[in-house]
Amino acid sequence: EVQLVESGGGLVQAGGSLRLSCAASGFTFDDQTIGWFRQAPGKEREGVSCITTDDGSTYYADSVKGRFTISSDKAKNTVYLQMNSLKAEDTAVYYCAANLNPLISLWKLTAEYWGQGTQVTVSS
Repeated sequence: EVQLVESGGGLVQAGGSLRLSCAASGFTFDDQTIGWFRQAPGKEREGVSCITTDDGSTYYADSVKGRFTISSDKAKNTVYLQMNSLKAEDTAVYYCAANLNPLISLWKLTAEYWGQGTQVTVSS
């Protein structure tokens, strides 16, 4: 079955950095869209960033542009989210999420497959 396993969350001070990883299994790493949504208490779920594994197209929410960078390693079936200049408002549970197609417009609506979530807490 399709599985997404996340790691890399933790507690950091404002201005610091974290790197999230999402290891995928159960499907080929071609022509997919993989990235992260985040959810904080009392807030709507937000699509943070994603990448397509066919041509490497990327999407970033306006709130993270210039601070976060997404990348993929096809050989390892893994996607990474480098988060720099973290702010208190980045605090949330981050969920790796994937669709088995390369359409960012569809991923932004929702994803079919989800990881277990990893907590990111930024202290101010």
